[in-house]
Amino acid sequence: MSEALVKLRDIRRTFNVGEISVHVLRGISLEIERGAYVALTGSSGSGKTTLMNLLGCLDRPTSGEYWLDGVEVSKLSSDARALIRNKKIGFVFQNFNLLPRTTALEQVIMPLSYTNVGLSEREAKQRAAELLKMVGLGERMDHRPSQLSGGQQQRVAIARALINRPPVLFADEPTGNLDSRTTAEILEMFDRLNRQEGITIILVTHDPNVAGHARRNIRLRDGMIESDTTREGPAPTGEGDIPRRVA
Repeated sequence: MSEALVKLRDIRRTFNVGEISVHVLRGISLEIERGAYVALTGSSGSGKTTLMNLLGCLDRPTSGEYWLDGVEVSKLSSDARALIRNKKIGFVFQNFNLLPRTTALEQVIMPLSYTNVGLSEREAKQRAAELLKMVGLGERMDHRPSQLSGGQQQRVAIARALINRPPVLFADEPTGNLDSRTTAEILEMFDRLNRQEGITIILVTHDPNVAGHARRNIRLRDGMIESDTTREGPAPTGEGDIPRRVA
């Protein structure tokens, strides 16, 4: 069995709204192994977005312990969490979050400026170019977002999320703005990143078809785990022809 990358112990998150305490997470305990492919699902108000924010070190719990890659991060300062986030976590969002006047290559390189990885400009460009080739955009490196389709923009965002070689990739409704064919291509890409590159993928989705591509499905309800199931066998196949990584 693989080593656990994520460990949660009785995680609770309470928000105070005036004199009212809103208990959003009510004691979440789970482990996610290195190399896993997990979907977090649940209806609106179930707590899945709050849990994703905690897992992504964007917030910290009211109580409980969160261990990420051997480090207990729940009590760290904002600056320390930011350092962990930059080095250990890649994010992919529904709205791509690309800068409008920046090329695909420049978008992917950008996160390196926030981490002390010691790469020269040439090495940074080479690493970014390899990632863009891996996601099928080797011929689009000099294109700006307005020159790319929605699916291509999401591929740029995925390459950018991977530039620091994080052990875990978080995806928050990553196909919410994409059509069905492009959704299939992006999901096939996630599957290949997981199987071939060994990247742990945790995605939040309300779509059961998207969640079905993950091997493990954790469903939340009222701030607690309602079910935790693991699928055997290969992921469903999509329509996209996603290129394999270029060495």
